[in-house]
Amino acid sequence: MVIKILMLVIFFAVMLTIGFICRKNATDVNGFVLGGRSVGPWVTAFAYGTSYFSAVIFVGYAGQFGWKYGIATTWVGIGNALLGSFLAWRILGRRTRIMTQHLDSATMPQFFNARFGSPALKIAASVITFIFLIPYTASLYNGLSRLFEMAFHVDYSICVIVMAILTGIYVIAGGYMATAINDFIQGIIMLIGIVAVIAAVLSSHGGFIGSLDALARVTDDTVATTPGIFASFFGPDPFNLLGVVLLTSLGTWGLPQMVQKFYAIKSERSISTGTFVSTFFAIIVAGGCYFLGGFGRLYSDVIDVKTDGFDAIIPAMLANLPNILIAIVIVLVLSASMSTLSSLVLTSSSTLTLDLLKGHIVKKMSEKKQLIIMRALIVVFIAISVVIAIIQYKQNVTFIAQLMGVSWGALAGAFLAPFLYGLYWKKTTKVSVWCSFLFSSIVMILNMLFRSKFPTILQSPINAGAFCMIAGLIIVPVVSLFTKKPDAKLVEDAFACYNTKVSVPQYEALSDEEK
Repeated sequence: MVIKILMLVIFFAVMLTIGFICRKNATDVNGFVLGGRSVGPWVTAFAYGTSYFSAVIFVGYAGQFGWKYGIATTWVGIGNALLGSFLAWRILGRRTRIMTQHLDSATMPQFFNARFGSPALKIAASVITFIFLIPYTASLYNGLSRLFEMAFHVDYSICVIVMAILTGIYVIAGGYMATAINDFIQGIIMLIGIVAVIAAVLSSHGGFIGSLDALARVTDDTVATTPGIFASFFGPDPFNLLGVVLLTSLGTWGLPQMVQKFYAIKSERSISTGTFVSTFFAIIVAGGCYFLGGFGRLYSDVIDVKTDGFDAIIPAMLANLPNILIAIVIVLVLSASMSTLSSLVLTSSSTLTLDLLKGHIVKKMSEKKQLIIMRALIVVFIAISVVIAIIQYKQNVTFIAQLMGVSWGALAGAFLAPFLYGLYWKKTTKVSVWCSFLFSSIVMILNMLFRSKFPTILQSPINAGAFCMIAGLIIVPVVSLFTKKPDAKLVEDAFACYNTKVSVPQYEALSDEEK
């Protein structure tokens, strides 16, 4: 117990110290929201990765999908690395950084306003972000309950409140820069922790080969009758597994808190370094989490998912580890949760302040007032998420946990296609963006309220979210072709940033051909 408490004290002390050190970088809106657009590649890459992978992934998704698909769940981690990290950086990173600076946009709603010349789009995007990020934020606490009860035997509510307060302090004090630097430290903890945990868990079942052999002997006639199906390449349900890969990988391309990381990149060189680091981080952390979850059925003798739920799987796998490893796991899960929480509340508060309140509800808002309101809203968002998380835990309400999948699907489905086409395609129209916003938001809300009425394959929020993202990629170009063309001057002004002319001195002017 002393080891666990000592590690937590050190962890929290470092986080708070960084928050107060970074106060000097958070004296204006640009510094508070984007760190002055001067964040280096390693810090940006780790900030991207730690915002991507939270306790929901480590405890919730890894356990649930590992139980359903076996070792094939590792494909989700591979998809997160290649599609959600590598391709996201390659396709979105450079263009996002250049165009958002050119359009002077600090948030995704501001981008839609400047790119398509529509303040109404900005308001709609900020409302969608506000509505769907709160339940997402609340769900971050879910993975902590069983782990803290296992390790400290203290009430879950206390853990949630302490974590929320400490996260709020360093985000309010240091803004984006404090969040990014803390994400870097938390990312290192996550890398070390996941490797240590995997090695310890597998060694208890005879190493990798022994664990794989034991998994191949597991049968479940309610899932599949094929021998060794849970140790197979694609598992018992490849199609639904593909839906998980798409939502958790491609979805990051449309999530405001993820895309906003590209706004703060320091230089051109940072893109290449950030791409490599981010991909490596995702392979280890996401790949490791889902790989570990794939062996969950080896613990079917100590847990009953029908009564204990899928969230009990990972804690059961860790229960008999040495105290030092359990302490590392606690810090790992705290790191994953706090990094994502800080990113979400900063995104929510900045979006609501800059895109909804400023110029619409509050006509004149000085920079100092903007900072005050953003900091106040961070407190509000954290408080709301804490209340929802505690109510869910105390009343055993599963509604919010399901809403997390709906939130991710709605946000990614609404924003992915308009943002991607907005960066690359000059013919993208304002109407097509509205269609994407409305289609995904309505479909995901209906999926939440009337799930049983949906086709069987779309009753899962994950499959419905993946469907919305793919539909958006089709809806935007099709609608754009049949609606009024965008203003030519507006488009050319937006894309002018990609064609900047640079003059350089010419010291030699010899002809390539001899005369």
